[in-house]
Amino acid sequence: MKAFTVVSALSFALLTVPAIAQQKPPVQKPPATSPAQPALQKPAPPKPIAPPAAQSQPARPFPEGAKIAFFSLNDVAQGSKAGQAAAAQIKALQEKKVKEIDDKQKQIATNQTLLQSPTLAEDRRAALSKEIDRANLDLQRLQQDAQQEMTDLQNELQRSFAVRVNPIVQQLATEKGLQLLFSREESGLYWSDSGLDLSAEITRRLDAAAPKPPAPDVPAPQPPAPKK
Repeated sequence: MKAFTVVSALSFALLTVPAIAQQKPPVQKPPATSPAQPALQKPAPPKPIAPPAAQSQPARPFPEGAKIAFFSLNDVAQGSKAGQAAAAQIKALQEKKVKEIDDKQKQIATNQTLLQSPTLAEDRRAALSKEIDRANLDLQRLQQDAQQEMTDLQNELQRSFAVRVNPIVQQLATEKGLQLLFSREESGLYWSDSGLDLSAEITRRLDAAAPKPPAPDVPAPQPPAPKK
């Protein structure tokens, strides 16, 4: 019985957790400057003629009898529908959390501006100062919770992606009689025959195996009403 080893990493570029925005320092306004006198414009130099675009090379076939191959999990994630859907989930959650944090920061900034008002009563100033301190603590917790929520979502999506990719990788390795199948990102690969790259085939099979949405229910045609 032939044995093979699949070496792969399940953390890929599209699902890298982006950092949640931290509290922003106040923006310093640049000093006003007098309008500069318009300078005489020099004629633009002629643009160099661009070389003709290189023709895309057809994909090389898998070398006959090869026992070692590789694939890029990043390429599979970026090129497959499953990876693109996972990236869209990460982006949607990130945008939601960034908005929540921005809203809290704006609230704090508004109260800090009010705190500097010379007409603010002292009792109101003390209460507002405590409110700002509480809001800053809430902001820190909000940032930490958002980062943890995004990490949890990434881990969940990675597990789901691995469940779908691993059987395809195993099947492809068996079909080709491979003894070793490397992940390009983790193997330290420097050069190889491009025909050994199975990323496109894994992506194609992953898309083909994706569950199709159910067909919409179409009401059955009604028989014509009898003529009177």
